[in-house]
Amino acid sequence: MNALFDLSGKTALVTGARTGLGQGMALALARAGADIAALGSSPMPETAALVENAGVRFHQQTVDLSRPFNATNVVAEAASALGGVDILVNNAGIIRRADLLDYSEEDWDSVLDVNLKAAFLLSQAAAKHMVATGRAGRIVNVASMLTFQGGIRVPAYTASKHGIAGLTKAMANELAPRGITVNAIAPGYMATDNTEALRNDPDRNAQISARIPAGRWGTPDDLATAVLFFAAPASGYVTGTVLPVDGGWLVR
Repeated sequence: MNALFDLSGKTALVTGARTGLGQGMALALARAGADIAALGSSPMPETAALVENAGVRFHQQTVDLSRPFNATNVVAEAASALGGVDILVNNAGIIRRADLLDYSEEDWDSVLDVNLKAAFLLSQAAAKHMVATGRAGRIVNVASMLTFQGGIRVPAYTASKHGIAGLTKAMANELAPRGITVNAIAPGYMATDNTEALRNDPDRNAQISARIPAGRWGTPDDLATAVLFFAAPASGYVTGTVLPVDGGWLVR
């Protein structure tokens, strides 16, 4: 059974890998044998140490996805450093909170640029590389509970995560004939930097916690099995799927 999830000889490019969910998924892939090319807006020595302690190689790129960047060069650098890119995890994301009537165009553009546009550009570049090198590639996007719901005071984030679901399905249709799968993980309410404001608000924290059937907020470790499933060589017949990992939030 272990062979079904063996990623030895594979390379995963993981965005937003400095902390939180990205770091957790990078480590899960590393423990399964994949070398890790990590992309973040600042250095990530902690992630580097965790990955290298798992016995695989680590390569870091510092890229600010909120600004114009060359996705082809990002993929090419990862491939040059580690021998190719087999798996792309589009995890990087930001959130800006404000009442709808006060929401700024600047915040809208920043969130859509990082959460949706960057994911498209990196997926396109990675898919070109996978096709050119004959790889059975895996693209894993990170969606959200707000892929399914509207949320409050987060219009740009909600739009971006609805967009991730549509992009996942659109890419899956075109890339399946090339042997490349595209899926998404929709984390529930996770204890990360993005939810710090919610967790620090006693009323919102209590409201959210009361609705989670599992009785707790999620952690980065809770996404390990999902990302390994989508990245696995044996999952080639699974594509276009958005998988909630939410402690039962959506069915409550």
